[in-house]
Amino acid sequence: MARTRGKDDLSAKYANKPNDKRKHVVWVFTEGGRTEPDYIDAVKSFFPDEHPVHVHIANDGRSTDKKRGRARDGRDRKPKPLVEEAIKLKRKLDRESKLAGIQKEMYPEVWCIFDRDQHEGVDKAIVDALKADVKVAFSHPCFELWRLLHHKNFTSTCGGVCDEAAKRLPFAKDRSEQDLKHVPVEEIKGRYAKAKRAAVRMNGEHPEGVPLTKRDPYTDVWRFVEEGLRITSY
Repeated sequence: MARTRGKDDLSAKYANKPNDKRKHVVWVFTEGGRTEPDYIDAVKSFFPDEHPVHVHIANDGRSTDKKRGRARDGRDRKPKPLVEEAIKLKRKLDRESKLAGIQKEMYPEVWCIFDRDQHEGVDKAIVDALKADVKVAFSHPCFELWRLLHHKNFTSTCGGVCDEAAKRLPFAKDRSEQDLKHVPVEEIKGRYAKAKRAAVRMNGEHPEGVPLTKRDPYTDVWRFVEEGLRITSY
């Protein structure tokens, strides 16, 4: 499928005009350059004709510069700069939508999906995002925890180390490190309800008032699925 960049103006093309019935537009910034985009595309593939929203990955890193071995977008994928880029895009889209006479409830949404991992300034990044009406799906220690919950319950601490979650994936021993970043459709098909139940149960083990960045393990990627993608099963 064709890829679009974050700077492209799709608000006028896709967002609703008064009395229009077009779909919501959702832009997503992902920390991972391959795994999270692969996951989003896998979920979208279950609804090829009737997907409820237009979803665009603003910093898709799967297209690589072979000479440099890095994503062509060249962006810093740590939470702080990721949120800064997302806020810029959200403000731009809001301005364009207002000028186009689009109903406010149909303004394009902007999401960030990132992890605790070993990053600095994650708490502030979350606060800054929410203040700017940028939505966040957060995992501690990393997105692989959400993948893991599609296959088994998990409540043990990962010690903030992503590898602890990744190596517990049931197919981890059969794939190379690079292949493990790919999320095939069959990995998640029919497993959403199990993953959400496990995540809600796991998250509920943490006392109220504890900052998200202190909750290990934790993931609320299911919120992005339901609130961002408008999907409740796959």
